[in-house]
Amino acid sequence: MRSADASTMLRIGVILLAIYLVLIKINPIIPIALLALAFILDGVDGFLALSEISRGKISLSTYLNYSLGDKTNTKRIKAFKESIAKTAKHGPRFDVAADRIMEYSLWAVFTVVGIVPLFVLIIIIIRHSIADAMLGAKGTSSKMKTGFARALYASNVSRGAINVLKFVTFAYLMLVYISAYPILPAYVLIGLLTTFIVVRGAAEVYESLKD
Repeated sequence: MRSADASTMLRIGVILLAIYLVLIKINPIIPIALLALAFILDGVDGFLALSEISRGKISLSTYLNYSLGDKTNTKRIKAFKESIAKTAKHGPRFDVAADRIMEYSLWAVFTVVGIVPLFVLIIIIIRHSIADAMLGAKGTSSKMKTGFARALYASNVSRGAINVLKFVTFAYLMLVYISAYPILPAYVLIGLLTTFIVVRGAAEVYESLKD
């Protein structure tokens, strides 16, 4: 098994454990820490895949600098990412599947406990279903050609922003359910996150319609 795939599987296990701990209302620090670990592992599997395909030519510091916006090695890293899609065809799709498992599970559990409105979960499911279906034939986000899609979906800024917003939102929802934190900030965060997800989905659809 590829190390990147092992990291992805670990990420799925970590998030499912975090959700279980939320449901039994354990000290919120623990599931929030596991949530943070799951997001970190999302970056780890990306680095492991690049390190493997580049045979160690992409170091951790290089990858971190690239993730933070350094454009020095952008072309090399994008080339390696495209190689991953060719040599490990199921790897990138498995990563997407893990993203969906993680996200759907979090949205679903907070819908079930009555914090997230059902229509929000439906919007998320429709957004991902349409975007994944239309963009699937185009390959990974590293192959996006249009400036609109690259800026709103594939750029490091967009990826970083959505992950930070997801972490803050779901961490706060954990606090609402476990420790009875005020619900109003949760609704604000849910609204912001849902809007950002839908806008990024629109970028995916736009890319899929371009030749």
